[in-house]
Amino acid sequence: MKLPLKLLLMFFFSLNANAETVTYFKCTTDRGIVFSQFPCSANATQHTITTSDPKANAPSEQHYKTLNNIERTQIIKRTKHALRAKHHEKAILNRKRDSAVRDEQDKLTKLMNDDRRKKVVRQVTKKIKAINKSHVKAMKGLEKEISMLEKRLKRYEN
Repeated sequence: MKLPLKLLLMFFFSLNANAETVTYFKCTTDRGIVFSQFPCSANATQHTITTSDPKANAPSEQHYKTLNNIERTQIIKRTKHALRAKHHEKAILNRKRDSAVRDEQDKLTKLMNDDRRKKVVRQVTKKIKAINKSHVKAMKGLEKEISMLEKRLKRYEN
């Protein structure tokens, strides 16, 4: 029983002797995350990769390029999703505004005398102006976010 135990221990030690470790740095910048062999900024975090396969070599410099490309594609994917969500939000805002304006205009279709009608027309036009004003304000912020996302997407796709 001692012989198999000794063989097992020797096997584990031989595996550990063939293990290779490689360190790399992950840096967060304004353009995204960059993986590098050397610290590329003050906030760089060090990560290690350990391979225990004796036939496997340590990853080459291409490994860092692969990690950078993966991160870039993830950022592009997230930006496209955010852009699609903002366009959807824009469509929802347009539908809500159209619905509110239509509800206000429906008030004019009711039968009423001239004095009452003039008063209602003034109220409705005032309300529609307020609706349009708030809609323009919301759309301006949304358009700003959309243009920012489009610029970011353009920067990463090139």
